[in-house]
Amino acid sequence: MSELIYLDYSSTSPTAPEVLEAMLPYLKEGYGNPSSIYRLAQEAREAVDSSREEVADLLGAHPSEIYFTGGGTEANNWAIKGIAFASKKKENHLITSKIEHHSVLRVCQYLETLGFRVTYVDVDKYGVVDTDQIVDSITRETALITIMYANNEVGTIQPVNEIARLAKEKGVPFHTDAVQVVGKVPVDVAELSADLLSISGHKFYGPKGIGVLYIRRGTKLHPLLHGGHHEGGMRAGTENVPGIVGLGRASQLAREGIKEEERIKRLRNRLWEGLSSRIDDLLLNGHPVKRLAGTLNVCVKYVEGESMLLHLDMEGIAASSGSACTSGSLEPSHVLTAMGIPPEVAHGSIRFSLGKETTQDEIERVIEVLPPIVEKLRAISPFGKKRPI
Repeated sequence: MSELIYLDYSSTSPTAPEVLEAMLPYLKEGYGNPSSIYRLAQEAREAVDSSREEVADLLGAHPSEIYFTGGGTEANNWAIKGIAFASKKKENHLITSKIEHHSVLRVCQYLETLGFRVTYVDVDKYGVVDTDQIVDSITRETALITIMYANNEVGTIQPVNEIARLAKEKGVPFHTDAVQVVGKVPVDVAELSADLLSISGHKFYGPKGIGVLYIRRGTKLHPLLHGGHHEGGMRAGTENVPGIVGLGRASQLAREGIKEEERIKRLRNRLWEGLSSRIDDLLLNGHPVKRLAGTLNVCVKYVEGESMLLHLDMEGIAASSGSACTSGSLEPSHVLTAMGIPPEVAHGSIRFSLGKETTQDEIERVIEVLPPIVEKLRAISPFGKKRPI
C-alpha cells in the first residue's frame, strides 16, 4: 500500500509538531495541579493563563471570557443547557437549524423531554439557514438561538453575522458552533456579536480532548459540571494542562496559518474539476461559493458511499461519508436530507476535507483512483444500468 493520503481534516487534524513540543514538558516534569500554591503548581497555572490569552487573541475576546472544556461537544452542551436552565423560569423556547452537529441537535431533543420547545428551522438546497424563518420563530419565550458557523459535512458557511444582529435586536442570546471554522476563517467575537461560541482543539492541529466555550461578559448561564472552583467556578474539574497548553500553541499557529486557505481552496477546486470530468452523475453538495476552502462533499449516484470509502482505504486514501460522529450509521445524512437530497442519493455521499499538509500530487492520485472504483461499483450495482434516480 502506498503512503496514506489523508483527506479527512474535518474529522480531525494531525497534531502539529510545534503543539506536541509545547505540551511535552507538562506531560513530564511540569505535572503540577494549577489549583495548588507551591511553585510547581503555579508554573502550571501560569501556562494555563498564558494559553487562555492566546485563545482570546485568536478570537478577539478578553481572557476572562475564555473557558476551557473537554472539547466541542462539551462546549455546545454547556452553551445550550447553561442558557436553558438559567432561563427556564421565564423562557423555555430555543431556535436551531435542521443541519446542526449532533452535539447541538441531541441536546435540543433532550431539552424537549424536559418541557422546552424547540424550533428547527429549514435550510435551502445549498444548506443555508432560512433567516426569515428564524425571525418569524422568535417569541417572548425564546431563550436562545444556536446556529453553526459552518456545516461540518458540506462546509456551507452560514450568515452568522446577520443572525447575531437579528438576535441582538430581539434581545435573545446567540450561540454559534464554530468548531469547523476556527483556524480556517478569521473569527472576531466583537465583530460577530455572538454571546457564546464553541471551538475544539483537534480541528485546527491541536490535541484532542480540549475545547473552549467563549462566554461574553454579562451572559448568564448555569455551569454544566459542578464540583470545585475551577474556571472561575463555572467548570469544575482539574484543568487539562497539557491539552490547554497545546490549544494555546495551536491558536498561535492558527493566526499564522489562515493564509494557507487559498492554496487549499485551489486544491479543492482541482479535485472537483478532476472528478466531475471523469465521473458521470456526480453532484456537488453545499454552497458553491460560501463554503469552507477545504471541504468537498459530493454525491455519486447509484453507488453506496461506504463502498467507495472501503475501496479508497485499500488504495491508502482516507475520506469520510459525512460527519465522523455518524460513521457506521445506516441512516442517510440528516444534513443532506434537510437540503432536499433524496435518501437514495444521499447514501452515495462522500466528503473530502483538505488541510495544510495536502499536496497537489495527493489530489491527482485521488482523481486517478476514484473513477475506476465508481465504474466497478456501478457495474455490480442493481441500479447501475437502470439508473432510476
